[in-house]
Amino acid sequence: MPRSRMIRQVALLSAAQALFQTASVMVMTVAGLAGAAITPAPEFATLPVAAMFLGTAIGIAPASLWMARVGRRIGFVAGAVLGTLGGLLGALGIFYASLPLLCLGTGLVGTYQAFAQFYRFAAAEVATDAFRPRAISFVLAGGVVAAIAGPILGRFGGPLLAAEYAGSFLILAVVSLLAAGLLLGVDMPRPARSASSGGRPLGAIIRQPGYLVALFGAATGYGVMILAMTATPLAMLHHHHDLSAAATVIQLHVLGMFLPSFFTGALISRFGVLKVMLAGAFLLAGHVLIALSGTQFLAFASALVLLGVGWNFLFIGGTTLLTRCYAPEERARAQAANDLVIFIVGVATSLGAGAMLHLLGWQIMNAVLLPWLALAVLALAWLGWRERRG
Repeated sequence: MPRSRMIRQVALLSAAQALFQTASVMVMTVAGLAGAAITPAPEFATLPVAAMFLGTAIGIAPASLWMARVGRRIGFVAGAVLGTLGGLLGALGIFYASLPLLCLGTGLVGTYQAFAQFYRFAAAEVATDAFRPRAISFVLAGGVVAAIAGPILGRFGGPLLAAEYAGSFLILAVVSLLAAGLLLGVDMPRPARSASSGGRPLGAIIRQPGYLVALFGAATGYGVMILAMTATPLAMLHHHHDLSAAATVIQLHVLGMFLPSFFTGALISRFGVLKVMLAGAFLLAGHVLIALSGTQFLAFASALVLLGVGWNFLFIGGTTLLTRCYAPEERARAQAANDLVIFIVGVATSLGAGAMLHLLGWQIMNAVLLPWLALAVLALAWLGWRERRG
């Protein structure tokens, strides 16, 4: 692919990432609050957020395998259309005070997220070997726009209609529809007939040490991040902060997630992927330590920024490491298996966030994450030692 076309496609995917992530951040900002307003049981308040990740987990494998047959453009546009429908159903669920309908809507937004997870892989597929880490980073950098727009739009839509937060979901539907129009410009080679078949069995691909560590690192970053991020708005309201303060913290967190993307690829090229992933694990441990220090606004904000940067290093690093573990004819299965596990972890942590927060409180909930992070550090150190041995 000519360099100019490659750059255009990466830029388009970055813009699509900005719109998709705006929709996702809106769900993360207001869905738990909307759930709390509908259900009297606080442990069920985060069900709409969990439903989004369940939709992603269910949709990951079919999305990957379908796009291996029909191409990226058709799949990406279809995903955005499902996001539009999800926003409309979510608004209806809030209007009728129906938690199942709200969860159905966020579940469809999750299916949109399932397709959108492959934007970064699509960028890797059109990029040269030297440009690949930066291409992945630049696509995820589209989330910087979401960091600003998502909480603002969620907060703006909250009181827009008589049913609080229904307006937020209608805005989400519009954002998703804009993404569908943008994605019509995706221009990637049609998949070869071998794109979804051939190559090694999936078990052989997964059993590679590099694949396992890439998967565990990315799943750790995602799970820790989702648990804390989902619980944050509820925890802040419990500790007498208002919606505006909670939206600001989420905004800072999402900036932490995506702003480093402008240089994470360069860091990986310079220092190596394992060192960057190790730094991500230590940053997540820093989030836990700050969370333990108190429940003031500054403690929430500082902890959530570190949470975002740590996720960025582990997720981009894990994606980069994963792309080294499969051949072109194996990528649909390898990518689907990776993201399926990641989003099953996301479902579990988002579903458990409300109950853990209710039972343990904000600080203890974060403290129990430290053994998980220690395992991630050990896995990364083991792979580094193994690679040095040759």
